[in-house]
Amino acid sequence: MVLKLRPLGDRVVVEPVEREETFAGGALVLPETAKEKPQQGRVVAVGPGPRDEDGDHIKMDLAVDDLVLFAKYAGTEIKVDNKKLLILRESDILAVIEE
Repeated sequence: MVLKLRPLGDRVVVEPVEREETFAGGALVLPETAKEKPQQGRVVAVGPGPRDEDGDHIKMDLAVDDLVLFAKYAGTEIKVDNKKLLILRESDILAVIEE
């Protein structure tokens, strides 16, 4: 995915990863409104990082393609090319999932 969106400061763009909802028998389908918001996603863009007192950027701990866990109600949801994305602050990222 080529993203024409460059986050600023300590912001990160994440594509939420929907978890598969599997039920015994497979006959039950949950409507979109009943599903929980995903709390994990893949980083698609990373800002340059916050600035220190001298005005230099502090390197971010995240990189593109990291699989991350984020706070449940964190960030701002946007749509780009029909894809649902979240713009989060680095501090809203709770953990990187090691694959």
